[in-house]
Amino acid sequence: MIKVAENFNQRVVVHSESLQWVASPMPGVERRMLDRVGGEVARATSIVRYAPGSEFSPHVHTGGEEFIVLDGVFQDEHGSFPTGSYIRNPPQSKHQPSSEVGCVMFVKLWQFQPDDRTHIRLQTDFMAGVKHPDYHNVAVTPLYKDTLEEVSLLHFEPEGEMSLTVKGGAELLVLEGSIEEQADTLVKHSWLRVPINSEIKAKAGNNGAKIWIKSGHLIDVEHQITRVKNA
Repeated sequence: MIKVAENFNQRVVVHSESLQWVASPMPGVERRMLDRVGGEVARATSIVRYAPGSEFSPHVHTGGEEFIVLDGVFQDEHGSFPTGSYIRNPPQSKHQPSSEVGCVMFVKLWQFQPDDRTHIRLQTDFMAGVKHPDYHNVAVTPLYKDTLEEVSLLHFEPEGEMSLTVKGGAELLVLEGSIEEQADTLVKHSWLRVPINSEIKAKAGNNGAKIWIKSGHLIDVEHQITRVKNA
């Protein structure tokens, strides 16, 4: 069993651009592991890179797959998904992923409620944000929400600030710009995970920031890991 950042009671910061790429079982597909509990079947969060012309074998996502395309174009039998695409393939969905031109993705596996069957396919680069009700220098683009979790993009103006109390834990990935959070400076593709009952205090840098954020889901993390072990 592989364990990476497996203590979900700890705050974790990973500057993913500094990590080495690790080969996956499929030629041309590499990954940078951010957190992981399991083997090849795992509750996992990773940055994944497809070389041009690479592909995975057809497979079923027993525990679901969620991802956002960071660069290039991802493809499967459902279509082509360029940079900015946000996809949720729920438990029991199946596909054959590939990339003709290559791509980089932020991918989360086995982090769904088991009865979720909702497919989401969004092109976020064409979605407008709305002003946050409490922070005038931050806009929000909602991506997904259910009884457990909420997923959004946050658009910070230069030096914009925000404080969030996250009872169910949270994680964020910097897509553009930079933010300060506690004593850490998070730059492009830096990843932060905070445990349940935490507070995030973020301030954008001089060029603002665009952040992917997911909250609430860590309250179910033990059940997610148990489902992986029983798969």
